[in-house]
Amino acid sequence: MLSKKTKYGIKALTFLAKQELNVPVQIATISQSENISLKFLESILLTLRKSGLLGSKKGKGGGYYLLKNPKEIKMTTVMRVLEGPIAMVPCVSLNYYERCDDCPDEAECSVHHLMIQVRDSNLKIYGETSLADLII
Repeated sequence: MLSKKTKYGIKALTFLAKQELNVPVQIATISQSENISLKFLESILLTLRKSGLLGSKKGKGGGYYLLKNPKEIKMTTVMRVLEGPIAMVPCVSLNYYERCDDCPDEAECSVHHLMIQVRDSNLKIYGETSLADLII
């Protein structure tokens, strides 16, 4: 299941994508509009800022803004920043690979083969979807 952190992060990014590029939006505005707890949203936006997706401005007229055009922000990046590995099991992860302790042979593992297909399908969808595609 998608975590609330990722769900709210995508909602906040989509909200920012609808705004004028490089114009800061106050956290309280996003929180109210998207019905997200202010404290939780602060944490999410900080993570997105540290990852290089968002910029921020302090003081009067401050807030958060996208650093890139929404067309340039792929969901693969957003998912990895907020959710972590895209793969459901570590033995098929492209960026966070770990061998499963309970599996003697990945080549013969039915779960491994299934999860490769799931990973590849997810990567295709996330890779072909930009933040701009989510704007309704």
